[in-house]
Amino acid sequence: MKRDTCPICGKQPQSEFKPFCSRGCKDRDLLQWLGEGYRVPAGPADLDEQSGLDTAASDD
Repeated sequence: MKRDTCPICGKQPQSEFKPFCSRGCKDRDLLQWLGEGYRVPAGPADLDEQSGLDTAASDD
């Protein structure tokens, strides 16, 4: 999928910052990822896997 505009502000992208139009939009996008503004959807965590060591210790 080819994008013809900056994903942050909609302006024409510059080759130096593609797919963004400027350093500012590029940095804003990075800050969204670092600040958990963007999230990748995931299913519920399996509690058995998370506590695998705890259940093995309690079987003794």
